Amino acid sequence: MAFAGFQRSENLANEPNGTDRQTEPKGRRWRVFSFMCYSAGETVQQSAEEKSVGDNNIESGVGHYSPVKRKLGGWRTMPFIFANELCEKLAVGMAILTISAILPQLRPPPCSGKEVCKQASTGQLGILYFSLLLTALGSGGIRPCVVAFGADQFDEKDPKQGKKMWNFFNWYYFCMGLSILLAVTVIVYIQENIGWGWGLGIPTAAMAISIVFFVMGLPLYRHFKPAGSPLTRLLQVIVASIKKRNLPKPSDPSLLHQDKEKDAAISPGGCLIHTNQLTFFDAAAIPTGSDKPENAASPSPWRLCTVHQVEELKSIIRMGPIWAAGILLITASSQQNTFSLMQARTMNRHLTGTFQIPAGSMSVFTILALLLTITVYDRLLMPIARHFTGRGRGISFLQRMGIGFFISVLATLVSGFVEVKRKSAAAHYDLLDHPKSTIPISVFWLIPQYALHGIAEAFMSIGHLEFFYDQSPESMRSTATALFWTSISAGSYLSTLLVSTIHKVTSRDGHQNWLPTNLNRGRLEYFYWLITLLQVFNLLYYLVCARFYTYKPFVVAVDDETPRKESSDDDPALNLQLSTSSKLT
Repeated sequence: MAFAGFQRSENLANEPNGTDRQTEPKGRRWRVFSFMCYSAGETVQQSAEEKSVGDNNIESGVGHYSPVKRKLGGWRTMPFIFANELCEKLAVGMAILTISAILPQLRPPPCSGKEVCKQASTGQLGILYFSLLLTALGSGGIRPCVVAFGADQFDEKDPKQGKKMWNFFNWYYFCMGLSILLAVTVIVYIQENIGWGWGLGIPTAAMAISIVFFVMGLPLYRHFKPAGSPLTRLLQVIVASIKKRNLPKPSDPSLLHQDKEKDAAISPGGCLIHTNQLTFFDAAAIPTGSDKPENAASPSPWRLCTVHQVEELKSIIRMGPIWAAGILLITASSQQNTFSLMQARTMNRHLTGTFQIPAGSMSVFTILALLLTITVYDRLLMPIARHFTGRGRGISFLQRMGIGFFISVLATLVSGFVEVKRKSAAAHYDLLDHPKSTIPISVFWLIPQYALHGIAEAFMSIGHLEFFYDQSPESMRSTATALFWTSISAGSYLSTLLVSTIHKVTSRDGHQNWLPTNLNRGRLEYFYWLITLLQVFNLLYYLVCARFYTYKPFVVAVDDETPRKESSDDDPALNLQLSTSSKLT
């Protein structure tokens, strides 16, 4: 795929004293795991790998390297980054939530037997909602940034580190799955058997410790100097292109406005080059006499933009269809926490005569399948694929996502057949009208659908993250990876909308609702197969999008005097590496 291994300049933009963000050594591959803690109910995401070697001080434009002063970035930073990911929920929010569970004044009194439970007061509800709001703000702030920040610790100019960066995404997601596994087992057990104070207090303490770890790692991180809001630059392109929409487009793209010094401040590794798609926005880069306001030293950015800025907007737009394709997979997997859970409650969950698996713990099989797939893929499948394809990540992220989509289709297809089996057993034992009775069929019949969803997530979701990181403009990687999390939200909302629509449509004219409270009399298998059909159409849509997707073309500044071309890691298109005497930092 295109430009997965494109190179990035090691310099910060316009560093005043020449001391830039660089330099990293090699390190111990598994040291990170000694630093891993988990966050209850949330996700810990990432893992550790090598370190890149660079320079603290690089004079841009002449290729002169000064002595290394401090080793930065690489795998050495991963333990601290992973610890930071553990505090997805703001520690303040979790602390308030923990206090509300401990202090009797902040929660309703307990009730037992047939006693009518006292409702929470307005103040108690206010404290609860405020703490949940803080945890949501914490997750929203950390999740989009930690992926891009962790991947940025690797030097893509080093071929070894370029390959290891793609291992990073696998282990990032592995850590996330491991934290969920601990949350739904150990933490849930503590909450139910010891108390909510301990159940919420332990993750709160773990997150506070993780903040300390993150701060300890500050001297080791590679830092990228902020260069303004990327959303403002996109808006400038839109405004400028609308203002100049009637201007004739030049036949030669070299006549469009370019400013390497300005672009280097937002993309120190190089610049995007012109593409022949979405040419409406090229108008924003057409120079005119009215671009520079009177007495102004430079053109107004709301009237004249660089080609790089225009291509930033094009890159984001091109990613839109691929982003949309991931929504339905989340819709399919969301059923594990609703209807699959309802199925499990009606089935035989006993492992021994006295112990039975909680219905809510069936998601453990999804997580275990996810962790196993990531491990096998990273340790076995990826090296084998590298041998045949020569790509750093083994197979392209679009191929990886396609495999995930296909497995997700199988997951919902199998779910429908398992439901037919479950209802057949209910009918055989005359339990169709006894929804609370246990049907003598093992709950382990549900394992295939849970496991397939976990395998699908290992392929599609990680590939989705890689796609957003790799194909987004260099200055917009945190913004682009946020799209991954918005697709999860959109998929959950779509699931709610789909269920509501099924309820409304199938219950018309006195017909039986497909999804009644008593699943034994419902048509849950039809619902699963409807999602399967939607996923088939979604897979076809995705294949078309992937077939015609244009990878971002990137010009990279190198230290050679002679321009050279290198093939991209994932696409037959070429990375253009052009030496330049212009100042790129």
